[in-house]
Amino acid sequence: MSAEEIIVGYDGSADAAVALDWALDEAERSGRPVRLAYVFEWLTVAGWVGPGVAPGIWPDENARRQVEELVRRAAADAAARRPAVPVRGEVYDGPPALVLQERSAEAGLLVLGSRGHGGFAGLLVGSTAVAVTAHAHCPVVVVRADGAATARSGPVVVGVDGSDASLLALGFAVERAAGYRAPLRVLRAWEPAADGGADPDAATAAERAALDEPLARWRDTFPHVEMAAEVVPGRPAAVLVEASGDARLVVVGSRGRGGLRGMLLGSVGQQLIQHARCPVAVVRELPHPRGE
Repeated sequence: MSAEEIIVGYDGSADAAVALDWALDEAERSGRPVRLAYVFEWLTVAGWVGPGVAPGIWPDENARRQVEELVRRAAADAAARRPAVPVRGEVYDGPPALVLQERSAEAGLLVLGSRGHGGFAGLLVGSTAVAVTAHAHCPVVVVRADGAATARSGPVVVGVDGSDASLLALGFAVERAAGYRAPLRVLRAWEPAADGGADPDAATAAERAALDEPLARWRDTFPHVEMAAEVVPGRPAAVLVEASGDARLVVVGSRGRGGLRGMLLGSVGQQLIQHARCPVAVVRELPHPRGE
């Protein structure tokens, strides 16, 4: 296992296939291996247990073999399509959110589709989404089927509010922009009404100054990356969803303050995940090399 590995939450659904394609693109670009992780909760009564798997009663060895064959075929097909990318598959038992959180400690990136079936049913709706994005030990990328196909170009967009999580997100976004050879668009959402009638020009200048310091070191480290910093009036979710229209990737921290407070704990985060028109990366912490 490697902290550079890309793990894909895979359940055989159409959205999981889109997430896998995105992960393969990322792996081919970065030289990382890919692991398909199929996670589901076995039922203790007769019922459906997974895509392409006949109903059974746990423990059902035949159903288990069907799942393993499904994952084996998916991994083999992915490897055949991208021969330069090492691809393998694993089957895990347990609550999907908990298992994915645990597996994320072994990876450099976790990639999920926005919808699934079987063990991933409702994966990114409600409490499961909060658990995966708020507690993963590596960045999580959520790929929407209706946004992935058009997200092959454009800038990398990152929301920054000065919180520790948003600064981690900024670093992740800069590195992705450098790898993609794409421009970086750094946004700070500002709601004028929250300033109690402060002078708009002075408030905007103060917000813009708050972006200059964290950007300075990244400009020095990656001088070849075109970086544009903007203070945009409006609600954070609306600002970022709008920016996603021509973006390659939108990056946010898992928890912010000010304009990004609760970004992935309430309605704002749900809006971004559900309505962004390109893949969304959520950064809570960065992966650590094994042994640290």
